Amino acid sequence: MDAGFRTLDAEIAVDDLAVRGEVPRWLAGSLVRNGPARFEAGTRSFRHWFDGLAMLHRFGFADGAVSYRNRFLETPSYRSVRDTGKIAFGEFATDPCRSIFGRFFTRPKITPNANVNVLAAGDESWAITETPLAVEFDPRTLATVGLVDYRDSVPGEVTTAHPHRAPLTGDLVNYVLKFGPRSVYRLYRQRPGSRTREVLAELATDKPGYLHSFAITERHVVLVIFPLVVNPLSFLVRGKPFIENYRWRPDRGTRFVVFDLEDGSVVADARTDAFFAFHHINAYDAEGRVVVDISAYPDAGVVDALYLDRVRGDAELPLPFPVRYEVDLAGGGVRERRLAEEAFELPRISYLPHNGRDYRYAYGVGAHRNGRDDFFNQLVKLDVRSGRTRMWHEPGSYPGEPVFVAAPDARAEDDGVVLSVVLDAAAGRSGLLVLDASTFAELARADVPHAIPFGFHGQFTARQP
Repeated sequence: MDAGFRTLDAEIAVDDLAVRGEVPRWLAGSLVRNGPARFEAGTRSFRHWFDGLAMLHRFGFADGAVSYRNRFLETPSYRSVRDTGKIAFGEFATDPCRSIFGRFFTRPKITPNANVNVLAAGDESWAITETPLAVEFDPRTLATVGLVDYRDSVPGEVTTAHPHRAPLTGDLVNYVLKFGPRSVYRLYRQRPGSRTREVLAELATDKPGYLHSFAITERHVVLVIFPLVVNPLSFLVRGKPFIENYRWRPDRGTRFVVFDLEDGSVVADARTDAFFAFHHINAYDAEGRVVVDISAYPDAGVVDALYLDRVRGDAELPLPFPVRYEVDLAGGGVRERRLAEEAFELPRISYLPHNGRDYRYAYGVGAHRNGRDDFFNQLVKLDVRSGRTRMWHEPGSYPGEPVFVAAPDARAEDDGVVLSVVLDAAAGRSGLLVLDASTFAELARADVPHAIPFGFHGQFTARQP
């Protein structure tokens, strides 16, 4: 498991990976994944899993064959570490290499280390993170093109690496958070193919929360504001890395703010008991309410658990569970119920037809027998209607985020395959696992020559005929 948190220096290209089993011949296109791959800068180590320098991994599929290449994202963050051995930008939990004097008098720079997700933006491919600095790359060679230049002036220091396509229009929807005496969340939309962000709504707050993702439906956008909050003045006076300025304040509860997707008006603003999450599973409109499914933790302890010295050690892993929250649009508050008793994280669905709409199946990673003494070590298929689950587990193997790809002639929501990068700890290398999404049976595995560090998110792009 430790290989998942070790630096990978090698950049390689393999035209034809060794494949065990059979990859469906209809699977044509590429899976590009993003995540950290360098955890040291000279003699200094980054402190948190979320801090490592971005590397892209591309798996290509054609006629049953699988190719692979990987490449560092050549951002100013990466070049500083490579060329000088120094950390030039503040990361999630790691400060730049500055003296105490310099730290006091220098405002932290926004990191361009886009190590969380990838996005198809029209004809372009972007790597993205939680700061509003996207990085364009070539989707075939993975070569870095450069920082994306937005054609607007929407201010903000924080965003999410989980933008959504509006189900009815295809607009890209996200938010940016501008810190200040009264911080402001700004929801925005981007028309297809545009680099201009149009502000849809604004929400002022005294102590903004840390939000890694949000929810969308056909008619609404939902910000779920957890009580892991910050006084923005802390960034200037405490001299601590970004996330260490936040404090867990469970007395504030968790706030659900529902916006009208058409005009930006707030249609509901309700609170429930405190909980924390990184990822939304899906959301949809129902009669008089909005249904929001989330991979929920009881508190924000998972943030501390993912510091590298802890996750490489013997610390227990906090587990999230799939929970449904129903927000009454008439002011009736929030109801909740757990959807299953299996731990469930890094959730994915059949996105294009079911994002923001009623759905049945979700796919995620979990912990075998809900054990807390290991890292995520199984894949889970969840039926959100019945609560039934299917698992894929192999002792000593650690799968990453499962990406669903629909069959070209799909007749059911789960007609297709699930793709996941799996680390074989004993062999010290990774492979691309292909599961039948319906039965969760293994169809094939393509072996990679090295261990791929544990990554975050990726997207499959079908090859155009």
